[in-house]
Amino acid sequence: MMKVMLRKIAIIALTVTMMGFTGCEAVKNTNKTQRGAGIGATAGAILGGVLGNNVGSKDNAVLGAVLGGVVGGAAGGIIGNRMDKQAKKIEEELPGAEVKRVGEGISVVFDEESGVKFATNKATLTSASKVTLDKLAEVFKEYPNSNIMIDGHTDSSGDDTYNMTLSQKRAQAVSNYLVNKGLSSERFTTSWHGETQPKFDNTTPEGRAKNRRVELGIVANEALKEEAKKQAELKD
Repeated sequence: MMKVMLRKIAIIALTVTMMGFTGCEAVKNTNKTQRGAGIGATAGAILGGVLGNNVGSKDNAVLGAVLGGVVGGAAGGIIGNRMDKQAKKIEEELPGAEVKRVGEGISVVFDEESGVKFATNKATLTSASKVTLDKLAEVFKEYPNSNIMIDGHTDSSGDDTYNMTLSQKRAQAVSNYLVNKGLSSERFTTSWHGETQPKFDNTTPEGRAKNRRVELGIVANEALKEEAKKQAELKD
């Protein structure tokens, strides 16, 4: 499903470029430099809309949200360079997490095998999860001009209403823990999706474990966007 959607996104990106906008590679790994200057603001908005409608509603809300808010141009390149450094730092501190550079932001996914775990059917963070979040909090303190979206997800086991509430409590548990570590609550937006956005096969134990996940989207705040625009103007 995701591979098919990414192929569609690539075709749309090429179409946007031919229309006169600057295209971009939608998703890049942390060990590759992201070229924010190559993303036109309009092209980024179109890609974000496609992802939000076709992927975000099913597989990856964070990805759509991150791509939907690009600045583009030279300012986008400056933001991208900042995000490159932050993504690399997260990957160094939390090697088990899935860290990707996306547009002008960062996508981070924690499943039950990679750092953020909860007691069964509870929203209580384990000791290992707190160690992971302690490290993440330090990275966020080092890069204060970024906002964080936190999405909670469950597998399909059990009642859908119960799963929605459980994913809400787990997402809020993560944000509350990070705020208690000294981060401003204004940096966080918390969402929850229950079992509605599976990324893996819920018929297998391995797939269910991966679907019980917390996803983070990291984007520039308004202060960083304004700073990047001013720096870009000075370079013109």
